[in-house]
Amino acid sequence: MNTIEIGITVNGRTVSAAVEPRTHLADFLRDTLDLTGTHLGCEHGVCGACTLLLDDVPVRSCITYAGACDGSRVTTIEGLDDDEIANELRTAFAREHALQCGYCTPGMLIASRDLVLRLDGPDERGIRVGLSGNLCRCTGYVGIVRAVRSVIEERRKRGILLVAGAGRRLLGPAGSGCGNSTRARELARPAKAETEDPTQVQTCGVADVPEFVPSKSFDDQFAIAAPPDRVFDLFADIGQIATCLPGVSLVGAPTPERAEAVIRVRLGPISANFHGVARIEQNRETRSGRIIGIGKDQRTRSSTQGQISYRLVPIEGGAATRVELSLGYSLQGLLAQVARDGLVRELTRRLIGDFAGNLNRHLSGAACNEPPPQGGPLDGVALLFSIFQSRIRRIVRMIWST
Repeated sequence: MNTIEIGITVNGRTVSAAVEPRTHLADFLRDTLDLTGTHLGCEHGVCGACTLLLDDVPVRSCITYAGACDGSRVTTIEGLDDDEIANELRTAFAREHALQCGYCTPGMLIASRDLVLRLDGPDERGIRVGLSGNLCRCTGYVGIVRAVRSVIEERRKRGILLVAGAGRRLLGPAGSGCGNSTRARELARPAKAETEDPTQVQTCGVADVPEFVPSKSFDDQFAIAAPPDRVFDLFADIGQIATCLPGVSLVGAPTPERAEAVIRVRLGPISANFHGVARIEQNRETRSGRIIGIGKDQRTRSSTQGQISYRLVPIEGGAATRVELSLGYSLQGLLAQVARDGLVRELTRRLIGDFAGNLNRHLSGAACNEPPPQGGPLDGVALLFSIFQSRIRRIVRMIWST
């Protein structure tokens, strides 16, 4: 029997397999990968029970061929365990009694997550229209609509704005355009010349860094011993701020709206140099900003997208500043197989601590000496060992205190 080889990223894990051309994505996930959270109902693309994310866009997996997803990124309900919006929706669904038998719930949550991202406010009609492709035989939808409305309302009150189009940039089937699909990008590129600069970042012919929906996101904050306006001035100086970021080296002269950089990472025996470009947005009136970047390492064939949103809040009567961060990222390729969510969170928080220390030193008149502007790679193993040591010390102190 004829088969085709496919390579897709499922919930952050790279999967290669031989499938029959007629195999649907839902069957491949359930029968081959044992990801049974994707439910099958009508198998005609009508009921929405099989909805999942293909390159961050909701699709019906029962009418999507697995072979057509070669090179794409797939996120099932199992891959949203640590997703902020999905967790808020789960809590709201339980509170509003928005589920009974639960068979439609995985697809309903993924469709609802898309609405939370792209609806400006808790408009009941907009929510009902958005969920019209997801059928529920039990609840009557009232609790579901209430749950989605409450999540949208709470997030907008917290100042979390909508994502225009929820990351969509082109019309057409998910994965078929120049979005996040690896295979689509390869087909869209011209043939490479032998002398092509390997550090050149490909953006599908689009000059601007594209919007995207992070597969993982979390929040953090730290304090700076300087007034907010002074901190904002430092954040606006990309050249200076880059010297305080561990593992980052700028390529060329940045502008207030755009910068190119190399991020050096080492995880055990695996090292990578992510050559990337970032789009920079700043608002002095609200003392806030956003950095959206894409990067690729040629050697490991890993690629990443990330965004950092920040807001500067005056504390201690305006003498100091609380920096509130919201971080999101998506990672594909070899490093995605070793970069577990818990490890990434721990390492990122430790890096934020180093970044905060460097900022405080810079604002006090000292140089950011960790790392230097052209410093060595970001050593994940060394940071992990440091985290392990600190935890051991805490445990020993607890034992001695008892």
